[in-house]
Amino acid sequence: MNDLEKRSFYSFLGLYIVSSFLFLAGIGYWYYTAQKNALANETYYKLQHIADMKAGEIIMAHMQGKTLRSLEVPKEIKLVLINTKGKVLEGELVAPRLHIKEGYFSENGYNILISDAPKEHLNIAYVLAQSNALVTELEKLRNRVFSALVLAAFLIVLIAWGLSKLFMKPVHQRVEQIERFINDITHELNTPITSLTMSTNQALQQEGCTAKMLNNISISTKQLYDIYRSLTYLNFSTTDTLSEVLDLKTILEKSLAYYGPLADIKRIAFDVKLEKLRFAIPDEQASLLFGNLIGNAIKYSSPNSKIDIVLENNLLSIKDEGIGIALEKQKEIFEKFKRGTEYSGGFGVGLSIVKRICDEYGIEMTLDSTLNEGTTFTLRFPLEV
Repeated sequence: MNDLEKRSFYSFLGLYIVSSFLFLAGIGYWYYTAQKNALANETYYKLQHIADMKAGEIIMAHMQGKTLRSLEVPKEIKLVLINTKGKVLEGELVAPRLHIKEGYFSENGYNILISDAPKEHLNIAYVLAQSNALVTELEKLRNRVFSALVLAAFLIVLIAWGLSKLFMKPVHQRVEQIERFINDITHELNTPITSLTMSTNQALQQEGCTAKMLNNISISTKQLYDIYRSLTYLNFSTTDTLSEVLDLKTILEKSLAYYGPLADIKRIAFDVKLEKLRFAIPDEQASLLFGNLIGNAIKYSSPNSKIDIVLENNLLSIKDEGIGIALEKQKEIFEKFKRGTEYSGGFGVGLSIVKRICDEYGIEMTLDSTLNEGTTFTLRFPLEV
């Protein structure tokens, strides 16, 4: 990954982790608070229940004149009986200086409930139920919540890393496409610029231009113009361009004349059969459509071959005897920045422009290609209504 991708990756990763941790912390706090309140209520009602049971036994023993029996209580609960004079009759206070009055509170890590339910039967004024179980349970709860949060955080980091990779994959692919496009277009520009430089230098040295120099300058200028025209269409074209009814035969003849010198360099012959066909399309789009198809046919044809171009019955076919396109590549060559082969350069936008124009004007396009035998592009123009 380059620096920009790394920044994007870690920004997304950090944002995901921070937001997930905040959410996780909120969930953990809510769960801990809810469980803490539930445990606190459970402790209160348990102490209240035991105190009431002990008070009931005191009252029953007094009324029946029986000896008060010890009440079996959970080991974490300690009972204390206080007489009417405030003295401890049974049990042990967890806080010796405790101010005895009815209520529920915490002291020295214990939850203490003081009940006056005995109503001074058997001279017992208060029953105290004391327990430190809540502190222990809350400690266990904190440990469980903390362990769960650590485990969840670890899983979140793993998921965030995987999602960040998944998120960056199309971005990385796009960046690679753009970088490859820049390299390809740089290479494409280098050829005509080098040719122009050499031709102009020779002309300056000789103080004149030969026919060959002029031809090289013309071809190089056309190559530069084609690149400019393709890039302009990709970046600045709009769908509100007004169409006009054109004779496609005339546009094709201009394109063939324009690309003739390029074909001559490779000694490629055109076998042309054209009929008049009127179709509503802007002149520039029609020229770009035909130019890309003819230019590609020349680029990927072998020297001393021919290109058949036929326009009849609302069909245009352009057939070359070039290197062909592999079957697995035929589905993706119409995507922007995709190339079917590294043969003879290119920067992967020509056929995407062709498809875009065809889609915009309802032209049906088919492709028939065999490796090392050639390629045929066929355009079916919709009939005028």
